[in-house]
Amino acid sequence: MSKSEKNDIRLFLYHAKQCDPRKCTGKKMAKFGLVDLSEKIGKIPSGSILLDPMAEKALSPEDNVKKGITVLDCSWEEVERVFPHLLKMRLQHRALPYLVAANPVNFGRPFKLTSVEAFAAALYILGNKEQAEHIMSKFNWGHTFLELNHEPLEEYSGAKDSKDILRIQSEYM
Repeated sequence: MSKSEKNDIRLFLYHAKQCDPRKCTGKKMAKFGLVDLSEKIGKIPSGSILLDPMAEKALSPEDNVKKGITVLDCSWEEVERVFPHLLKMRLQHRALPYLVAANPVNFGRPFKLTSVEAFAAALYILGNKEQAEHIMSKFNWGHTFLELNHEPLEEYSGAKDSKDILRIQSEYM
């Protein structure tokens, strides 16, 4: 195990089997052993950071990632169904700041990130840039996401806290 792998943040994905398996970035990440995929909401580890676009607090370098990062790979209807259960769990709900998608389906659209883009953004902001680059390297468009968002990701990764993230985000919106 290399030094960078020892410092890698664990990634968890709740997969609701609602997307096209050929386009599913979460399934591809699981195939490469980059994420712990589960089809049961109860398997999300307590204390992990849940990337939640509706969260009141933005993800920042001050967040505790010892329990990993979790992404929900499901429709909004599924989110509404599982959300009451998620609120009972001890999770750190965090929103990603303004970034632009590079995936073929939503290219150039703000906030329309795939699961892998969300993970990579979180990893980059939290200072695990090598891990972000590694997971994006499995997708032929992955480098484009990091190039397209390089400047804001660099600024976000240097932020002190959530308020600082929001200040930086306001410069891009």
